[in-house]
Amino acid sequence: MGTSPSASPSGTQWHLSADGQEAVVVEVGGGLRAYSAAGESIVDGYELDELCPGCAGQVLAPWPNRIRDGKYSFAGSSYQLALTEPTRHNAIHGLACWLRWSCVDLAASSVTLQCDLPPTPGYPWPLRLRTAWSIGADGLTAAHEATNLGDHPAPFGLGTHPYVQLPGVPLADTVLRLPAQSRLLVDARLLPIGAAKVAGTEYDFTEPRRIGSAVLDSAFGDVIHDGDGRSVARLSTVDDSRAVEVWADGSFHWWQAFTGDTLAEPRRRRSVAIEPMTCPPDALRSGRDVVVLQPEETWRGEWGIRGVW
Repeated sequence: MGTSPSASPSGTQWHLSADGQEAVVVEVGGGLRAYSAAGESIVDGYELDELCPGCAGQVLAPWPNRIRDGKYSFAGSSYQLALTEPTRHNAIHGLACWLRWSCVDLAASSVTLQCDLPPTPGYPWPLRLRTAWSIGADGLTAAHEATNLGDHPAPFGLGTHPYVQLPGVPLADTVLRLPAQSRLLVDARLLPIGAAKVAGTEYDFTEPRRIGSAVLDSAFGDVIHDGDGRSVARLSTVDDSRAVEVWADGSFHWWQAFTGDTLAEPRRRRSVAIEPMTCPPDALRSGRDVVVLQPEETWRGEWGIRGVW
């Protein structure tokens, strides 16, 4: 437990430890900068003096992924978001990634951060976002809350952006299982234009197989849940002697998988982002799986990461 000075681009650092695990959670964006288990860095994070690259570990709210032209309508009114991905003319990954989150509870193995999202012209609903990060026998868990502080219903979605890896194993030799039966088809701006079943295609990872040369920056739907209501994605070695699992509860209906092909070296294809999302890309426009938060209503969802050795 403890904090570092806020001279870092990611602000104050909260160091968590328990059960042979270490995690670092940061003030700017309220996200995860590092996570290791049994001495292995299974999250591909970033350095203390580094500006967060490729959205690593960030919390994506009040929408994940992209919104076409930053335009959408809700309850009979139209809104324009800032184009935060200008090269593709999209609004991307919400409004909280670069805001400072405050600590509201701290212990040796957990920290709860809060961000009050003010109304803006493109998203005029005040939200209170909270994330409780904790590590324990089951690995790392992120428990998210979003509360509508306003007087009118608010559209909402959330995702997260952890890059996971098996240290010493090239991405091409990593085995991926992704429990989802369909994927979105996208245009050159990575916006959805249709959907297709993955069965029998190069995008079918419902059974574990090597990533190989596959290039992924894809949203996967029709998520398969276990008996306990969780969906579990898994990276493993070919002999299955080591693995990293990313799980999400039933609040998350989508997975995004990104093999990092557009990242600059040395991060390019070094790890894979396995991103639980409550809704798909362009959801504020389509309305698909968007949560509508009534005044004073709180949404909750959980996901986590664990090493399997």
